Amino acid sequence: MTNLREAPEADLRHLTRTVPNPGARGRLGFSTSQRVFRGILRFCDCFRSIVKASQAITHSFHFQALGSVLVFESLSDGKPETEVTPQMFPEDAVMAAPEDVAALQDEIARREEELASLKQRLAAALAVEPEPERPIPVMPLPSRAALSRDEILRYSRQLLLPELGVRGQLRLAAASVLVVGCGGLGCPLAQYLAAAGVGRLGLVDHDVVETSNLARQVLHGEAQAGHAKAWSAAAALRRLNSAVEYVPYARALSEAWALDLVRGYDVVADCSDNVPTRYLVNDACVLAGRPLVSASALRFEGQMTVYHYDDGPCYRCVFPRPPPAETVTNCADGGVLGVVPGVLGCVQALEVLKIAAGLGTTYSGSMLLFDGLGGHFRRIRLRRRRPDCVVCGQQPTVTCLKNYEAFCGSSATDKCRSLKLLSPEERISVTDYKRLLDSGVPHVLLDVRPQVEVDICRLQHSLHIPLSLLERRDADSLKLLGAALQEEKRNSQEGAALAVYVICKLGNDSQKAVRVLQSLTAVPELDSLKVQDISGGLMAWAAKIDGTFPQY
Repeated sequence: MTNLREAPEADLRHLTRTVPNPGARGRLGFSTSQRVFRGILRFCDCFRSIVKASQAITHSFHFQALGSVLVFESLSDGKPETEVTPQMFPEDAVMAAPEDVAALQDEIARREEELASLKQRLAAALAVEPEPERPIPVMPLPSRAALSRDEILRYSRQLLLPELGVRGQLRLAAASVLVVGCGGLGCPLAQYLAAAGVGRLGLVDHDVVETSNLARQVLHGEAQAGHAKAWSAAAALRRLNSAVEYVPYARALSEAWALDLVRGYDVVADCSDNVPTRYLVNDACVLAGRPLVSASALRFEGQMTVYHYDDGPCYRCVFPRPPPAETVTNCADGGVLGVVPGVLGCVQALEVLKIAAGLGTTYSGSMLLFDGLGGHFRRIRLRRRRPDCVVCGQQPTVTCLKNYEAFCGSSATDKCRSLKLLSPEERISVTDYKRLLDSGVPHVLLDVRPQVEVDICRLQHSLHIPLSLLERRDADSLKLLGAALQEEKRNSQEGAALAVYVICKLGNDSQKAVRVLQSLTAVPELDSLKVQDISGGLMAWAAKIDGTFPQY
């Protein structure tokens, strides 16, 4: 354990000083390594206290009282080794039982594993070279007159298709495709494009691989956790087909450079998961004159279409205005079965290959709808290209890219948004709630998540009433709440103040529930009671209070 007592912070701080500032939001560089570095420092601080306590217990020691300080002497050299005040080291820990020693050793082992993981992520972050402010333009791929012997063998099955043949394969080899998003849609899409022999693949994604991605983002593995998705995807694709050129862009797509980027590719595939990016990619494709193959998936359903191709409509023709931010549900909120984006990504890849090989597309002006639960596909016709469209119409007003997060009123990310419906006085942190819970303050904890989430995990002392039932003023649910309040009042000391605390997954639905409870008149027990939501919800509880609580 000697290496743990040395000062790792100095070395780590020295490492972080070598990381140049990338100067671009969302890029993998100083911000990522700095976050990992701070995590390592926190673990080091925790390690020190655990190691000192463990040493004090596991040594054979003598101790003598020196005022309020205990000085422990090691039998190896008899010199004072550790000073521990009563506040630092409780009296009953001196005569520790063997199970206490074992528990401390287990804790140290667990912390060592987590620290090793953080160091590995830091090393990966430091190994990534910073990208320039604007991507270096890619050169057009040269056209070729013939396939090599190896290529004929590799692509022999698709070469036998009369619609494709050698001519179509040569067009694929000279084509470049930009994939925006290396997630549930982008992974299978890029996989089949690489396997088919597309000449160049650009891979745009600012995010890093997380464990929750692995059920659907099939290019990434457990070993890539914490690594940039764009680089992880490029590495996996290179193992599949090393003859294809891969250009990863581990950064958030921005209006400052999206147009230049799109102009360097022949076809664009939108595999993003947020509304601002969809408008940004659409406008860039229209201004650059590139076809856009777009898909989306949620729960058991998905859709796919081709925009701005063969005089078909663009995304703005179909959706002139963005939806209200609070009505948009993403996979983190609503969930998704991994194979659903897999199906849509494969169909998306088919349309990209048809366009790149010169076969055209069957989905310009129409949309494919997929119902995975019902097991059927359906095709619907979209509205025609709008003459008054602001970007592709006869007199366009959008002639350059702009701030699409401001335009849509939401962030260009798939992370769950944080609502701010309540004042600070109407909210309580998980830390403060844990403190009052430990002190036995009388209260009712109301869990307003859907039943499917409660089945995953819950706090055992909570009362479960879904938000949907509260919003409907469901009589049975209100009666259940009233009974719980009466029971808590009977069990508490007379005159003690009673409060209601509301919790959900992230602290969004709980705010809505507080508003509903404040307006209720059907539950007289709520009169004059303090009602607060718990900021950050159960995921904040798992991160800050109970590390064993499941995160989902």
